Amino acid sequence: MTAVSPAPISDDAVKDRVEAPLVLDTAPPRTLDFRALFALWANLGVSLIGFTSAATVLGAPGAELGFTAAMTAIVVGTAIGTAMLGVAAMIGARSGAPAMALLRGLFGTRLSYVPTVLNILQCIGWGVYELTVIAWGAQTVAGTEGWRWLFVVLAGVLTTVLTIWPLGAIAVLRTYVAIAVGVAMVYFTVQLVRQGFPDPGAGHWGGFLTATDYVIAVSISFVPLAADYTRHAKSSGSAFWGTFSGYTVAQVWCYALGLVALLQSGGDPTQVFSSFTGVAAGWFFLLVLVLRETDQSFANVYSTAMSIHNLLPRVDRRVLTGGIGVLVTGLALWIQEFTAGYYAFLGLIGSVFVPLFAVLAVDYFFGAGRRGWNLEQDAPSRWLMLLPWALGFAAYQFLAPTAVGAWWTERWTGLQEAVGFTPQPWTSASLFSFLVAALATGATAALSRKGD
Repeated sequence: MTAVSPAPISDDAVKDRVEAPLVLDTAPPRTLDFRALFALWANLGVSLIGFTSAATVLGAPGAELGFTAAMTAIVVGTAIGTAMLGVAAMIGARSGAPAMALLRGLFGTRLSYVPTVLNILQCIGWGVYELTVIAWGAQTVAGTEGWRWLFVVLAGVLTTVLTIWPLGAIAVLRTYVAIAVGVAMVYFTVQLVRQGFPDPGAGHWGGFLTATDYVIAVSISFVPLAADYTRHAKSSGSAFWGTFSGYTVAQVWCYALGLVALLQSGGDPTQVFSSFTGVAAGWFFLLVLVLRETDQSFANVYSTAMSIHNLLPRVDRRVLTGGIGVLVTGLALWIQEFTAGYYAFLGLIGSVFVPLFAVLAVDYFFGAGRRGWNLEQDAPSRWLMLLPWALGFAAYQFLAPTAVGAWWTERWTGLQEAVGFTPQPWTSASLFSFLVAALATGATAALSRKGD
């Protein structure tokens, strides 16, 4: 692999090879235009998890944000997070490399294995969770608590099939699924809004930045996956704008609709889907969204394979996705419930990628990336680049310790007490950790230029 984007493949070549490469060092076909990328990210921006995640924006009962404040947090948080996502997508289009292979240029090949393993864990975890959510949604539509195993297996099979032909799956998303999802979203929007909804926090803006931070985190969760798809973009411009516009429109709409449904259900996130099935023909349109949710599990399983390719570049992609699909399905059958500790573990891994993206973007545009990153198998280690990443991670945990266990939280809260710091509503962990990592990387880049 090289640090520059492979030349676009001719139309005749595209006809002969329209699918993603089977091994890492094959140049990717450049078949995805703005429309395809817009449809892909618009579909990924709508999720069953997104509807219920509106609860993180609304806030706790008795301290709810006003509807205007909550909507503003949704728009601002989505725009900030998706701008970062768009930049990651653009870098993927320029390099032609999958997301974790890009980190060879940032850290060197061997050091890139550290974030790669973390991303594999994250993607598998979210893949299992998505199959569980799909089964839950299917049970809601079917009106039964049984047959969970069947719904998990069916979703797992469909997910695996999509990952075998990823570019074909994206074509289906663009041509058919995006339209069906759009119709379902319009239908639910009209039906729910016409019923009206209460505004228990009217005029209240307390916790606005905290809510914004939650929304930013959701957008950023796709940053470690973006280049896996935009490496197939026809241009870096279409990669950025297709990603930014598609995901922004979809996530804002998804959260807004979830917020309305949440307010109608009395603020109980477990009853959000009841608001959907409570309208005429709601079960049918919810079924559309349940079936579409497989694009989320598809993205997680496929990106797991792309991450493993950074470790095992010569293994056939189809073998990897097939094996991961079986693993994720088996775990979803085994894990019946997700504990708070499991969510916190995924959050801990996720907090790794906010500062990591800052280091990636700053070094790519202002540091060593200006001269072209070495993405080869023998790319030398860049130990110094671990420092700004670690500083950014520490800043995140200092401001908002992840509740993976009392021992972890106590160490960070103890440090807060030692320096006399009390978290404030404006101390956004995502934004401050990004800023710390970016500034540290900028300083590192400046020192490197002086040493040249």
